[in-house]
Amino acid sequence: AQRDQATEPVLRAQRRAGSDTSTNTHLMRRICFATGTRAEFGLMRTTLQAIRNHADRQLQLTATGLHLDPAAGRSVDAIRHDGWTVDAEIPWGPTTDATQLAIATGHATAGLAEAFDRLETDIVLVVGDRVEALAAATAGHLLGRIVAHVHGGDRATGQADDAMRHAITKLSHIHFPATPGSAERLLKLGEVPESIHMLGAPGIDGITSAAAERQPDDPESGTFALIVLHPTRDDVGAEFETADRMLTAVRSSDLKAEIVMPNNDLGREGIARRWNEARDDADVRVHDDLPRPRFLRLMANAAALVGNSSSGIIEAASFGTPVLDVGPRQTGRERSGNVVHCDEAEVTGTLPQLLSRGRWTGTNVYGADGTGKRIADVLAGIDLSSIGAKLINY
Repeated sequence: AQRDQATEPVLRAQRRAGSDTSTNTHLMRRICFATGTRAEFGLMRTTLQAIRNHADRQLQLTATGLHLDPAAGRSVDAIRHDGWTVDAEIPWGPTTDATQLAIATGHATAGLAEAFDRLETDIVLVVGDRVEALAAATAGHLLGRIVAHVHGGDRATGQADDAMRHAITKLSHIHFPATPGSAERLLKLGEVPESIHMLGAPGIDGITSAAAERQPDDPESGTFALIVLHPTRDDVGAEFETADRMLTAVRSSDLKAEIVMPNNDLGREGIARRWNEARDDADVRVHDDLPRPRFLRLMANAAALVGNSSSGIIEAASFGTPVLDVGPRQTGRERSGNVVHCDEAEVTGTLPQLLSRGRWTGTNVYGADGTGKRIADVLAGIDLSSIGAKLINY
């Protein structure tokens, strides 16, 4: 009886797959990407475009999290403005403390389950380590859908997100790690080799061309730092101080500042308060939301990217932009030679040293163009009926 309970969700998925296999694709396969932030949507854009271009594959989108927050720019509206169809908006409650975060995640899991059921989704596609992805993977797995996970196996020690990333891995049936190290880590976590497709990072696709078209109000290249800081704890006062220290270091280096507002992790109010205070400074520009091409232009032309965003680890190397990775958020993650790490208290002393090195030349460890299409091809062609019950390969 226990075995029947464990295998029934997968059996339901196989029955849903029917004759939709790599050799018989007359049935429409529905692939739903669950997104919670502007950043992850940007990372997955080329994958989504490639899925949408498959004549017999239907792309679905569900939006939740910061996408629906007016204070963060309500980026779901920008997604629609760019021509994408959003099939469901899943409400996301306030998350100013851990209790609210847990409750919001539970409500979102229920809402996503209802959406996947209504949309008759076959594959739930998620990326990264955020709580919205965990909610979607949980809902998809319990519904008996196939869950596909991009950027599994990455390592960022000391963060709750690291545990969530690995939890998503255990709920997923198809894995798209970005690097050989991440693929090896998935094997160590017990994932079966045939479920792992090491194809690179889709966020690298086309970023050079996307950043090339300048706008009249773009700052002059090399005159500014791009600051992207996300919270690492629920201490609002400490996060305010970290943001203040970072901005002081940038301004002390005679650089202007282009600032991106933080994600919705606990503690964001402290960072947001410091950035809002800085809006009156003529040499500081604060962005509530940024279209990805604009964000990439700023990254490509910045004297340095300062903060703790994964974009500094994954994408910035493709431009040779120096990156000051601050604090524990990205500790343990593979990086190229453009990244220098420091503790929060060391920003003021370390930033001038980074700037003195100039721009970096080298190969991005996260790959090059074409990953998005390769991921889409796997999702379009894989035989769903061949995916058995989730196994742990110990």
